[in-house]
Amino acid sequence: MRLSLSSLFPPALLLGLLLSGGTAFGQASTGTDFVDIRPKQNSPLSRFGLGDPVDQVHAAAAGMGGLQTTYQDIFHLNLLNPASLASLQATSFEVGLYGRASQLHDQNSSADTYQGNLRYIALGFPLRNPINLSLERQLNSWNGGMAFSLAPTTLVGYELELKGFEEDTGPTSNRLKGTGGAYRFTWSSALRYRGLSGGVNVNYNFGKLTNSRTLSFDSIPEALATEFLDEFNISGFSLGYGVQYAINFTDLNEEGLKVPNGKRVIVGVNGTLGATVDSESSLLFRKFSPGDNVAVRDTVRFEDNVPGEIDLPAGINVGLAYEQVDRFFVGAEYGRQGYGSYRNTAQPEELADINRIAVGLQFIPNATSYNNYWARVRYRLGARLEDDPRVISGEQARRNAVTLGFGFPIQLPRQQVSFLDLAVEYGKFGVPDILDENYVQLTLGFSLNDNSWFFKRKLN
Repeated sequence: MRLSLSSLFPPALLLGLLLSGGTAFGQASTGTDFVDIRPKQNSPLSRFGLGDPVDQVHAAAAGMGGLQTTYQDIFHLNLLNPASLASLQATSFEVGLYGRASQLHDQNSSADTYQGNLRYIALGFPLRNPINLSLERQLNSWNGGMAFSLAPTTLVGYELELKGFEEDTGPTSNRLKGTGGAYRFTWSSALRYRGLSGGVNVNYNFGKLTNSRTLSFDSIPEALATEFLDEFNISGFSLGYGVQYAINFTDLNEEGLKVPNGKRVIVGVNGTLGATVDSESSLLFRKFSPGDNVAVRDTVRFEDNVPGEIDLPAGINVGLAYEQVDRFFVGAEYGRQGYGSYRNTAQPEELADINRIAVGLQFIPNATSYNNYWARVRYRLGARLEDDPRVISGEQARRNAVTLGFGFPIQLPRQQVSFLDLAVEYGKFGVPDILDENYVQLTLGFSLNDNSWFFKRKLN
């Protein structure tokens, strides 16, 4: 798989970006010809920042354009807005997987890539059991929710080979490789009083990123190759927040009292606070004999366990939705994240602020249908347009995508309702006229629900 470097990035810019933040390989190449891409994840842009951001939305919301601000459901988790946990009516254990097929291309050629992995694992539950409330004839005017989750937040994966030519030594090969990523363990909690919900996320961020760059001389087998290897670990806490307010429409009942009719408007705000996490970096600059039997001839530079800091950006999202409970949901939201304040002392570089717009809807033909399964299926549709914080040659990367989703209800013993959620996303990502990616991404989520947790059993 080969892409033309001249159209992928300007040669001087690419070498400057990929070799920045550390010692270069000595002499600069005077004639770079092509770049060969063979990464497991296959993302050249994952070299920048902490890697490619991984979507944090679960499969249900992924089918609605990735809505996060206003989405709330009694059987599904929305951890990006922790306020939604206060609307849970059953304990929900969720696991998500994803697969992605992409085509990277520039003006001259293309490369097909495939990837997939675990997307998230989470457990959430209400703090008041709905069965207890019903048996004890208590109003559900207030409630709370809590959740624990683990998910990747960024991924690094690239392997590039840049062919060049030196006047003194002839053809050369620059090989650049990156692996690793960042992860997040989150404790979420929320409280609700009537239509107002508020929640917090306490995140522990951790991970390891490795970047390697090797220069070898193709026409001189006995010449020593040069490698620059840098890696850093991150660890530290950050905070997220969320608020949702549901305005319920009412009708008069037979007694002349106003009661909710199932129609409502939901206003939501969620985001993250800026945070500084710790980093610990290591650096190795060495010369060695290339080939299968690698023998280190000279360690030019070695640093280990160098402390540093990473400033994570703050972000905010606002949204508005209309819902007819168990029938129809439509929402739209706008978000902004200040990646311009990102700072990494171990790997200095600049990123750009990002904006995002998402819209989505869900339709259920008949949620209580007894003999028509397809009438109980949740049909979802959405779209999103968003910036990416990485900038190449003055152009900021962007993503435009449309989504389609389905929520298949599964009836378990004791009349417990669970879901198999499927989301398909077709989109375009990259930097126009430099590196474009057309992709199809499949997200599969399992939501296992049980409303017997915290149930008070009474013996007569």
